[in-house]
Amino acid sequence: MGALAASIASHVPSGLLNAGLASLAALPNPGELVRRAARLEDELRELLRLNGRGGAAAEQGGNRAQQTRERFLRAYERLKSELLDDRAFNFDFTDETRQWVAKMMDYNVPGGKLNRGLSVIDSYMLLREGTEVDDEDFYLACVLGWCIEWLQASALVLDDITDNAYTRRDNLCWYKLPTVGLSAINDGVLLKCHVQAIIKRYFKEKFYFLDLMELWNEIGLQTAMGQMLDLITTHTGAKDLAKYRIQGYRRIVKYKTSYYSFYLPVACALLLNGAKLSDYIELKNVLIEMGVYFQIQDDYLDCFGDPQVIGKVGTDIEDYKCSWLIVQAMELANENEMKILYENYGKSCPECVAAVKNVYKELDLQDIFLEYESRVYKHLASTIDAEPDRAIREILKIFLKKIYRRKK
Repeated sequence: MGALAASIASHVPSGLLNAGLASLAALPNPGELVRRAARLEDELRELLRLNGRGGAAAEQGGNRAQQTRERFLRAYERLKSELLDDRAFNFDFTDETRQWVAKMMDYNVPGGKLNRGLSVIDSYMLLREGTEVDDEDFYLACVLGWCIEWLQASALVLDDITDNAYTRRDNLCWYKLPTVGLSAINDGVLLKCHVQAIIKRYFKEKFYFLDLMELWNEIGLQTAMGQMLDLITTHTGAKDLAKYRIQGYRRIVKYKTSYYSFYLPVACALLLNGAKLSDYIELKNVLIEMGVYFQIQDDYLDCFGDPQVIGKVGTDIEDYKCSWLIVQAMELANENEMKILYENYGKSCPECVAAVKNVYKELDLQDIFLEYESRVYKHLASTIDAEPDRAIREILKIFLKKIYRRKK
């Protein structure tokens, strides 16, 4: 076994490697086989570069990540208990309301991958590298991480209602539960109110409290405006698909996803470390671009991902969403394909959805996505490598590693 093959065997998940090799074997065209093989080799080399550690070091890092996750989950239980305490937030709970809020939080807040929340801790620890981080400082990083998970839960509860979604994180959407229904609207608002209460409780005496509140208020507004853009664009697109263009799509994604999912975790860590956010504008720009890449992945997985893996049944086609796939299709489709899209996009019957997906396949949108992913990855990687600050460079590498070639 050669050096590259040995490294691949030790670093790359067997499922990913087998899937790549199987896709090569299925190709009938020799030229296409060569192109795909070259692409696969590039991807494997990049995976090795991203992981870049020997077995012992990787195992140690995995153990440390597991310990961080366990401490993070314990912090959730503490925050939940405080939110359910009559005296904590000046609200007189009844047994019924306490049980409802407890169930609502458990159902919606901690059930995801927790990447956003854990990213606050990962970023903070890298910023503090070389100095001792005591339990209190670590817990404060956990608190801000959970605030982002609370914000995410609020957004998903409300987003699922507007999208008429059915499943979320392998479960029925909260509003789909027979005992919940549209009372989930108030629950989504309540989850967002929890964030402000938690931040005030833990940070009101900190010198950076005002900066922290301004950050959260600004990103809360940007996220809501992004959701508004999404809804208005969908309403307009329902009348004319030609309105779906890449510039409008990127605007939606920037505000709806990028700010709170990518910039907010790092910004929280910077403030917790005593930094001024105005000194990190270029970092912000890179994180926003990662967020756009992440959402394009999400749109791709909504159509072509395995519902058993991604944890939900994609509905972008049925919901008339301004997704990356329909934007690309509107640019590439011929007259006949355009007619099929106009007749079938935004309709919920399985035949209509299948017709749209068939156009996507005819336009080779899966290959176009892979080419886009490879191109944007190389651009982000080179930008990160040029970053002079080691801690910032490592933070960005961690973000890129989490999302590159993700399947869910």
